[in-house]
Amino acid sequence: MYKHILIPIDGSARAYAGLAQGLGLASALGASVTVLTVYSAFRPTSMETVHLEGVHTEYEREATESARSYLSQAAAQADAAGVPCTTEMRESNNPAQTIIDVAMTQGCDLIAMASRGHGGLAAVLLGSQTQKVMAHSTLPVIVYR
Repeated sequence: MYKHILIPIDGSARAYAGLAQGLGLASALGASVTVLTVYSAFRPTSMETVHLEGVHTEYEREATESARSYLSQAAAQADAAGVPCTTEMRESNNPAQTIIDVAMTQGCDLIAMASRGHGGLAAVLLGSQTQKVMAHSTLPVIVYR
C-alpha cells in the first residue's frame, strides 16, 4: 500500500506522539519514512533588529540547532522501531507548502502529521498548517490527534 511516508515534526509533544503513530504505521506496512522539520526564516521585527549585528546569525544558529535536535530524536525513534528513516531540515515561511514540496521531491506516497504542534497561540497557527496541507496536497494525508 504505502511505501514511503513523510512525517513532519516541530519538536512539540504532539508532533512526537504523531511521529510514534506514523512510525507504527510504517512498521506495519514495511514502509520507510522521511522526517521533516521546517523552521521559519529570519524576519526582522523592526529596523533596529535589522541593524543589530549578529541577530540574524544567532537566530539561524539556534533554529538549525533545534531542528537538528528534533531530527536526531526522530531518527533514534525510527531506529528503535526498525523503520528506515531519512531526515530533512528546511527553512521556510510557508511550512505547509514546504511539507508538500518535500513529500513530492522525496517520492512519498503519504503524509502523516499531528493535528497541531506547539501549545497556545502557536497551536492555532501550526494547526492551520495541518489544514493547509490537507487542503492543498495531492497526496493522501493522515492526521493524528
